[in-house]
Amino acid sequence: MILDLDIGNTLSKWRLKDRDTSSIRARGAMWTRDEWRSGADIPDLEIVDVIRISNVARQDVLEDTVRLLKRRVGAIHVAHSTPEALGIRNGYETPERLGVDRWLGVLSGYQLTGGCCTVDCGSAITMDAVLPSGQHLGGYIIPGLRLMKESLKLGTRKIVIDPEEEALHALSPGTNTVDAVNHGVFMAAISAINRLYMELCDSQNMALPLLITGGDAPLISKGLRLPHACWPDMVYAGLEVLFPLTPDEKRGLLAGMPEVMVPADLTEMRKALAFTQML
Repeated sequence: MILDLDIGNTLSKWRLKDRDTSSIRARGAMWTRDEWRSGADIPDLEIVDVIRISNVARQDVLEDTVRLLKRRVGAIHVAHSTPEALGIRNGYETPERLGVDRWLGVLSGYQLTGGCCTVDCGSAITMDAVLPSGQHLGGYIIPGLRLMKESLKLGTRKIVIDPEEEALHALSPGTNTVDAVNHGVFMAAISAINRLYMELCDSQNMALPLLITGGDAPLISKGLRLPHACWPDMVYAGLEVLFPLTPDEKRGLLAGMPEVMVPADLTEMRKALAFTQML
């Protein structure tokens, strides 16, 4: 069994994948600082023979985690951002400073569509672009929904965006403080993604497929006015591309690969940009 581990600053998400069938057997999450002992929130390491890791937490967190896991599992692959991989050239001035989760999203997105724009909607919202030539352009980082609410000093426990709320309602003016905050941060996030994506496509003279992932992706997806595909396993798929282990992975078949939407027409995007520039 393969354990794929996505270590964040607060939470570490994991999934168990069958090495023979490529099926996902289990998923979960744990606090990043918790010790790896099998339990309700931690996979049974007795059935794991190889681990793949993406880490955006501090280096000491990664080192502690690897040291603990090596007591039980011999083969551990750790992903790193590199100047080049799988035909993609990292656009960062210092390639290793690019968050490895973003790099893995670029790798998997490129495997799926060639040139693309990837958006990860987590604590921060990140956007990266890679051209069909394999040149990664770099990207953008903006506060996520939770961080925007925290910046207003209103907390997050009492003011929570309802994921079942209709997107059109969430774009309307709020008639109480909770709705005003929720609708405002929702509008800020989707407006930023819409605008940055259109600016990227305009500057490169091509319409790139748009892929989104992350915990807030299902909610953000409801407000986007652009054709896009949600890919919850996009970061995990980057681990699959970088360290292919199953027969399907070696053939380029990645977990949860979505049907790619045809991008918006570039001419229409330019009309929308021209209109906003008049305001």
